[in-house]
Amino acid sequence: MTAKRSAGILLFRGAETAGAEATGAGATGAEAADPAAVGRAGTGPVSAPQVLLAHMGGPFWARKDERAWSIPKGEYEPDEAPEAAARREFQEELGLPPPPGDLLALGSVQQTGGKVVTVWALAGDLDPRQITPGTFEMEWPRGSGRLQAFPEIDRVAWLDLAQARTKIVARQEVFLDRLEERLRG
Repeated sequence: MTAKRSAGILLFRGAETAGAEATGAGATGAEAADPAAVGRAGTGPVSAPQVLLAHMGGPFWARKDERAWSIPKGEYEPDEAPEAAARREFQEELGLPPPPGDLLALGSVQQTGGKVVTVWALAGDLDPRQITPGTFEMEWPRGSGRLQAFPEIDRVAWLDLAQARTKIVARQEVFLDRLEERLRG
């Protein structure tokens, strides 16, 4: 049996890569000069790299915070290109298309359950208040015979790399390390 595969995009802002500022769309000259503007509206310049992570939805994750956040990602079929799947899944999970820009390959990792996850980084910005997550159905409470709908993710947040390392599921932490290495140059 072939292992399941997922692809995702790790959105980041507040760093330079390949000579392009990644402070995000919508930053005005006044915002760029005012570090206090960071995060007031969920967009704008930041002094250190931040990544956008999603807190997993559903009853299993509802009361968890540490190691309960993920890169927006999802499964794809063998006939779909992983990069196209990453862009599609970003939109399905967040309800917004990924910002325009070049993807930076961060490689793949095999998660504990055997799924292989491939991730790209993308410099950009978005306002977490604008997301409209997709939903999934599951029997809940278990054994009740009742199907309930839950959001795939219940919130997203911009986190600096140190915060992100405490929140992201353990097997995805390597993508934060790889992004940091790419940003250092």
